[in-house]
Amino acid sequence: MKFPVLIPNIFDHPFTYTSDINLKVGDYVEVPFGKKKVNGIVWNEFEQDQSKSFKLKKILRKLDVNPLKKTTIDFLNWFSKYNIVPKGMALKLHLLSNQAIENKTSDNFTEYNSIIKKSIYKLNDEQRKCFNNLSKKNNKFCVNVLQGTTGSGKTLVYFNLIKNKIKQNKQALILLPEIGLTGEFEKKFLDFFGFKPAIWHSSVTPKNKKIIWNGLSNGNIKAIIGARSSLFLPFKNLGIVIVDEEHDQSFKQDEGVAYNARDMAISRASYENIPVNLISAVPSIETYNNITKGKYFSHRILKRYKNARLPEYELIDLTKEKRMKNSLFSEKIIGKVKNHLKQNDQVLFFVNRRGYSPFVICKKCLKNFTCPKCSINLVYHKKINKILCHYCGYKKNLETICKFDNEKCEFIYSGLGVEKILEEVKKNFPGKKTVIFSSDTINKKNSQIEIQRIIDNETKILIGTQLISKGFHFPNLNCIVILDLDLASRGFDIRSVEKTVQLYHQLSGRAGREGKPSKVYFQTINKKNNVISQIINPDPYIFLENELELRKKFKLPPFERFVSIIISCKDASMSEKIAYDLVISLKKKTDGNILGPVNAPIYKIRGKYRNRILIRSSKNINIQRQILNTIKNFKLPPQIKLSVDVDPINFN
Repeated sequence: MKFPVLIPNIFDHPFTYTSDINLKVGDYVEVPFGKKKVNGIVWNEFEQDQSKSFKLKKILRKLDVNPLKKTTIDFLNWFSKYNIVPKGMALKLHLLSNQAIENKTSDNFTEYNSIIKKSIYKLNDEQRKCFNNLSKKNNKFCVNVLQGTTGSGKTLVYFNLIKNKIKQNKQALILLPEIGLTGEFEKKFLDFFGFKPAIWHSSVTPKNKKIIWNGLSNGNIKAIIGARSSLFLPFKNLGIVIVDEEHDQSFKQDEGVAYNARDMAISRASYENIPVNLISAVPSIETYNNITKGKYFSHRILKRYKNARLPEYELIDLTKEKRMKNSLFSEKIIGKVKNHLKQNDQVLFFVNRRGYSPFVICKKCLKNFTCPKCSINLVYHKKINKILCHYCGYKKNLETICKFDNEKCEFIYSGLGVEKILEEVKKNFPGKKTVIFSSDTINKKNSQIEIQRIIDNETKILIGTQLISKGFHFPNLNCIVILDLDLASRGFDIRSVEKTVQLYHQLSGRAGREGKPSKVYFQTINKKNNVISQIINPDPYIFLENELELRKKFKLPPFERFVSIIISCKDASMSEKIAYDLVISLKKKTDGNILGPVNAPIYKIRGKYRNRILIRSSKNINIQRQILNTIKNFKLPPQIKLSVDVDPINFN
């Protein structure tokens, strides 16, 4: 008999094999492919072009793995079409290093024993109302949005929803935007349920990934907390999907296969006919638009847990306040922080930049430092005395001979970074234990120890990037000083204001979570900055409504579909020529409005020059199919890399 077998590769179709084995759609098999043996899956459609006569190869064996569910195959087929990705690459996301994990009796799942302990946590009236309403929509596909003030106990509500699903012998998936959050979140889960969830992200060991992959396929693991890639795991009986911080930009995968994990989670839930719950303090514009259209159900918690007060806000006008000599802080800020420290409060200084300084210039020869592989500035990291590229990882020592006088360069360090703030803090608040809270420090092995010191109030001053805004609960943090608001709200990104409001709304919610009076200080040179009023407004739906009207007026997402195509090559002229040729083909064969090509804002990354094409279309046009057909028939030189991003988040 003939069988279509999809393999994890760049092909958009399955290959035809023969077998005497009794096989059905979804079976995992081992097949010869070229000179290798590869794993594949018996697919639900044959390759379309079977006009050429080939000698068919035989399937080598059927693997001892539970068959892939039809609903998952349908989802992967849809995923491929929507994101303009070959079906084989969609399958690659599902397999583990291109392998299906066969059943082994030696795998021990007792660590993930799903016997639920009696909960000591009681829902308050608002939480109970949301839980009851969500429970009514918890048996078939629907999209629920749980919007709540930061610190309102949204997690407790959806933990109770998950508990009901596990009692029904179903599985739960909780998607988190950052792997740095999984450690703290695992503790919350264990405290509530009494058993450990499986954890899935890039830092999990291959051995544990095999156990988890197999355990989900067999139904032995009931709950998993994961990053984007956990969406493609082989759940036997998935019953609920949670997307926590659904607005977060980190759910967008930019490298390799581009997709938005939030949107794909909604799609997978629809194929499984199960509920998906989107959790946020400030939902994304796309989510809010679907609420207004009645496609999503909105549930809100307006008060903080245990009626803890929201922080108060105060603007520190740098055009009027005195600054200490050669200091980044005003005298007023220093005084405010000292008062908080006297009251045993923790203090957070926030600047959303890693390193010491984003710009380094020699004041004699005016040399500045850019990455030789990328068209961006190198960031100075004082702790290691090196300048780094945050895109490709290039780094070098800073010591340089000046062209002006053949002596050492004399550097000016322009712009703010967390390391520069650390210097200022140590100078103004000596003796106070201080820690930098960023992706450079919090993903290290000792991060859990450091987090516990913060919780125990041993660390008095935090200096953080956006990572600290995401889901951490520090009971003594009652003072936040925001230092980079004037820079954050600038830019030409259509989402810049949305991103800024979401970030600082989340950040403000880190303060005062235990009920003690708390304060957020904005140190700014522009007190009339409209973003500030949007941040401090307790009802984010007002901002979202205004932003939605603006997007509608200018026909921006979510009212039009954007598809971004990047052509990249080590030869700048070739990249540009191919981009122009592709635009000609797209204009002939698609119904969208083709913009470009133009040089991408970051013109060179990792030694490749980049040209961007942007396609705008109404959402009722199947623009993805038209683009795919155009690309398939376009002759692309081997030196050229073409990447497609449907619904792009950034435009770098």
